[in-house]
Amino acid sequence: MTGDLHSRAVVADTHNDLLMAVVERPPHRWAEFFRERWLPQLLEGGVNIQVLPVFVDDQFRPEGALRRTLRMIECAHVLAEGNAEHVRLCLDGDDIDAALAQGRIALVLALESAPGVDADVELFRTLHRLGVRVASIAHWGRSPLGDGSGEDATGSRLTGAGVRALRELERLGVMFDISHLGAAGVAHVLELASRPLIASHSAARALCDHHRNLTDEQIRGVAATGGVVCVNFVPDFLAADRESRTIERIADHIEYIAELVGFAHVGIGPDFVREVLEDVTPPCCDGYGYDGVAMDLSLPGMDGPAQLPALTEVLAKRGLAEDSIRAVLGGNVQRVFRAELGRAR
Repeated sequence: MTGDLHSRAVVADTHNDLLMAVVERPPHRWAEFFRERWLPQLLEGGVNIQVLPVFVDDQFRPEGALRRTLRMIECAHVLAEGNAEHVRLCLDGDDIDAALAQGRIALVLALESAPGVDADVELFRTLHRLGVRVASIAHWGRSPLGDGSGEDATGSRLTGAGVRALRELERLGVMFDISHLGAAGVAHVLELASRPLIASHSAARALCDHHRNLTDEQIRGVAATGGVVCVNFVPDFLAADRESRTIERIADHIEYIAELVGFAHVGIGPDFVREVLEDVTPPCCDGYGYDGVAMDLSLPGMDGPAQLPALTEVLAKRGLAEDSIRAVLGGNVQRVFRAELGRAR
């Protein structure tokens, strides 16, 4: 019964760094490696919409950041073209609807912190031409556009370039992603935003007091724009104690956010970091992480896209209505993407 529910749902994963793994292979292997390593997991997990963040590791910053960004975008195009019977790189809601109607996975390109852009905001137009449709402007530390949540002590709002970036992204129809942005920066964005926002991979701070999670006020702010908060599955963001880091805890965050703002504003952004790291640095490098957060950990029974039906089972056992479960799994993201993605002003 639960399997039927999961298969009927549109499942949208708003944060999977698989491009980091694919791009490490030789270019002639990109499409094949995706087909062999990642596509089976997406299919088994019933993923219908997959957001592909372009994340640039510190080793490429600052000088090589734009080159790395372009290489990863090219990788996305190549893997999509080489697997056209299964996936489609989508530029707007109509593309997504068409891909799903054809039984293909809709891929959406995103920028995570945009280090290749920095203060040259006009480059967002270039990256938009190349297919980028979601963007954030900060990661853990400082950036020319705005500080990441790891720098919350600075109390920094968006820089002048950051304000211009928000305006330009809204004009282009690129969804602004607040995940990773510092608290003062999020408040600034909420003051200025004129289109729905997304938090692509952020959990509830009330349940786990980590700067990467969102406060009740921030969650309400995103919902007020008509946007969606997509829950992160990274164990350290779900619970402080290891015993509580289970699939049930993901459901706790989902229900908490839904109680605050309604099921229409909740999604999932799993961020299966360990699996990506295993592909990039086999065997996975012990102790890898940011600011004391262990990125080489995974939840029991939820260590990759193939396990996503297990979350549907947990939500169903809690007695959630089918419509609510389907909204959380991807219906909300599909709705917002259909209305906003690629809709230039």
